[in-house]
Amino acid sequence: MTIREQMEKREYQILNPKASHSDCSAGRLHGVEQDDIRTCYQRDRDRILHSKSFRRLKNKTQVFLEPEGDHYRTRLTHTLEVSQIARTIAKALGMNEDLTEAIALGHDLGHTPFGHSGEKALNEVLKAAGFGGFDHAEQSVRIVEIIEKNGQGLNLTREVVDGIRNHGTSALPSTPEGKIVRVADKIAYINHDVDDAIRAGVLSEEMLPAEYTDILGHSVKERLNTMVLDMITASKEKEEIVQSEDIRNAMMQLRRFMFREVYESPIVKGQEQKAQNMLKMLYEYYMDHGELIPDSYKILLEAGEKKEIVTADYISGMTDQYAVQKYEEFFVPHGWRDN
Repeated sequence: MTIREQMEKREYQILNPKASHSDCSAGRLHGVEQDDIRTCYQRDRDRILHSKSFRRLKNKTQVFLEPEGDHYRTRLTHTLEVSQIARTIAKALGMNEDLTEAIALGHDLGHTPFGHSGEKALNEVLKAAGFGGFDHAEQSVRIVEIIEKNGQGLNLTREVVDGIRNHGTSALPSTPEGKIVRVADKIAYINHDVDDAIRAGVLSEEMLPAEYTDILGHSVKERLNTMVLDMITASKEKEEIVQSEDIRNAMMQLRRFMFREVYESPIVKGQEQKAQNMLKMLYEYYMDHGELIPDSYKILLEAGEKKEIVTADYISGMTDQYAVQKYEEFFVPHGWRDN
């Protein structure tokens, strides 16, 4: 019996009966031989962790564009916080931690440079070009299924792909592990965005509505603990992945407050239009100069993908710094950049 088979057998002894057992996976799009050591979900986690798209997350904005200081979240640190929160919940509920971690690590691979402002820019240009638009969750799936490894994709299990695709507010994953990540994503970004907003001077702890903080807690640490503990307790009581009504309502109201006071604030919105204009100009430039797109993306064109989609693929994969670098290279006269 291999190490993998021993671990698969052990899952039946330690996991919740409702958990996603590794040996019951619906499999991959392309069949592969089983690994002697790792379960299928462990392999997915490793494939995501070693992907180029995952490494680029370290230089992609979470909320604040060009923040001054080293302690603001990036898309990578957000991903790691989601993974930590989701694994804590999964472990307490007896769910499959490996599947949970793989979904969490992959859920934001498709995010653009400059956060949601970049997503909005690509959504607008693709809609104007007659396509359906741009959604970072679907782009994350596109990355793991098609773009990574020069058009081969990562060939992940269907459960991981499902969790990545359905991590948004209006979606519903098919596995309990995916449902955990979906809520952990919100728990993470609401709390760390409050922390970053306080650091940026946009908010103070005292500005947060007492009607929510009296329920959730009066610090980031307290609120995180409240939300995580509540999800564990409520899910055990209901025998499904849920939050209690009071905590969920308070959390979602705090989320709406953050949209009003932070995400739509002048300090955030003031840079967003610049970022959107930059990405739109880069998109048009690469549409006119397709020869400048890297060979790894030209492979997609050769496979029959539309030029508009592949150009958006390339732009969305850029880091913030690389997008700025290319913008300056194409649109800013060299003499001006040297002064």
